[in-house]
Amino acid sequence: MDMTKRIKVSELAEFDASEYLNCDEDVAAYLTAVLEENDPALLAAALGDIARARGMSQVAKDSGIAREALYKALRPGSEPRFETISRVCAALGVRLVVQPMHPAH
Repeated sequence: MDMTKRIKVSELAEFDASEYLNCDEDVAAYLTAVLEENDPALLAAALGDIARARGMSQVAKDSGIAREALYKALRPGSEPRFETISRVCAALGVRLVVQPMHPAH
């Protein structure tokens, strides 16, 4: 008998990354992993996770974006403008960093 627990898709939908983003290092590691996926919608969702962890109302205030607009911009599947991402990152106290894909030898 197979004793490994199988994860159901419905269980994945219940996972909330915001519960695990307790320090700046966790936030940085999470964003770095998400950026490596090169998916703008995933980045928006990850920023939403971080904003929820930090308090959406405070992030909205710090970014100068209305709370309702922030929820809409950072929901899964959204494609926010770069300006929105930049303002949210500044409000969260993080910055996106560019690295060469293939470092010179």
